[in-house]
Amino acid sequence: MEKKTFKVPNMTCNGCVSTVRGELESIPGVEVLDINKPSQLVTVQWDQSASWERIEHALTAIEYAPTEA
Repeated sequence: MEKKTFKVPNMTCNGCVSTVRGELESIPGVEVLDINKPSQLVTVQWDQSASWERIEHALTAIEYAPTEA
């Protein structure tokens, strides 16, 4: 399993959090561990059926591009 914490700068409301969580949970092999709205930090863990590139692409496609924490 791999794990990464990253920032989603435009995640500013509960609706944003829900959208990001839903998108991440729809990727096979991804487990959302924590989303912190005030700090805009997201921690995910994934197995070999997923990849960081796939996670990054999915979030960028819905206009919640991740950046380094």
